[in-house]
Amino acid sequence: MNKTLAVLRFELITIFTRKSFLFLAFGMPIITFLIFQVVGAINRNDPNAIDDIIGSSQGVDSDGFVDLGGLITTHTEEIENGMLVPFTDEASASQALDAGEIVGYYLIPENVSESGKLIYIRPDFNPLALEDKAWAIEILVLTNLLGGDIEMAQRVWVPMDLEVTLLAPPKQQRDDSSPITFLIPYITTMIFYMVILGSASLLLNSIAKEKQNRVMEVLMLSISPREMLTGKIIGLGIAGLTQTLIWTSLGYILLKLSGRSMSLPPGLELPVSILVWGLVFFLLGYAIYGSLMAGLGALVPNIKEATQATIVVIFPLIIPMILQSALIEKPFDPPAIILSIFPLTAPVAMMTRLAGGGVPLWQPFLAAGLMLLTALIVIRAVVRLFHAQTILSGQPFKVGRFVKAIVRGV
Repeated sequence: MNKTLAVLRFELITIFTRKSFLFLAFGMPIITFLIFQVVGAINRNDPNAIDDIIGSSQGVDSDGFVDLGGLITTHTEEIENGMLVPFTDEASASQALDAGEIVGYYLIPENVSESGKLIYIRPDFNPLALEDKAWAIEILVLTNLLGGDIEMAQRVWVPMDLEVTLLAPPKQQRDDSSPITFLIPYITTMIFYMVILGSASLLLNSIAKEKQNRVMEVLMLSISPREMLTGKIIGLGIAGLTQTLIWTSLGYILLKLSGRSMSLPPGLELPVSILVWGLVFFLLGYAIYGSLMAGLGALVPNIKEATQATIVVIFPLIIPMILQSALIEKPFDPPAIILSIFPLTAPVAMMTRLAGGGVPLWQPFLAAGLMLLTALIVIRAVVRLFHAQTILSGQPFKVGRFVKAIVRGV
């Protein structure tokens, strides 16, 4: 026990006096705050500065269209209110575009009924603005494809008006139109990915560096692998939690100093329980991935190769990052549930779903139980890697060798 505490104390002193750690812990939040302050000042001086990024830089909000096949015989509301401007030919539309009268213009080809393809011409590259207004030309084309029947076009555009009858007492509903409804789980996903990966990487770098500097050989003569690994996991886990606490505290303080606040939409007030689950899933996720990183550090010959091999370990953790839109938009579909219960993806996937709300209580309990079991198995396997034959081998890293070593240790 005393040796474990000595390793823990050594790791904490080493990491807390490292300049890179101090910069990440204190420098990054302050730099981010200053960037937001500058952007806010620019936006206050020029209210249209941000809008220009996603809208028109010329102060107009109309698109033109040229009907090459004579399809458009019925005008919709979008033409009457000036959102869409008809032109007889492409030359006149191009002239209006050069004069700044329109943002861009559509070419409706003769075979649009068969191909369904339109051409949009715009002087700048701005896909966000295109997606924001493309519905207007879609409604216009749809109405005329249906013979000018505007009511039928609206029915096709919105085919179902679902009326829901709730048997249980009504609860406060989420405002799905608010961007924060999407941003809260998204930010949660990013935070947990970075915190778990960052803390586990500290453990990998520590072991790989000590192995390269021959310090590991000395440690193995005076301390058991279990004591050494336990001390490192606890010490660097505390460092990761401390860094997260510093980020959160500094973010809150700087937000207060700036005189701003962030209000959550209805139905998205984060309960206190999510902080408890956050701590549970961080500790279990860090125990799993930190141990795997430690095993990786025991096998690789140097720090450079350790960094390159990291993708092998963290790949399962990347899967929820790739599928985070599906986790947020469809949190109760079978793929989302499976990802949030499977031990290697649960630390990120389950917290993403919990941030959105409505997760049955048995699912986080089951995920935590499976992660605890996995952590114990992985730690046991990695401890068995720390022997002289492995540490001193100097062989290049191979995925097959890493997997076999972990399986053999189990």
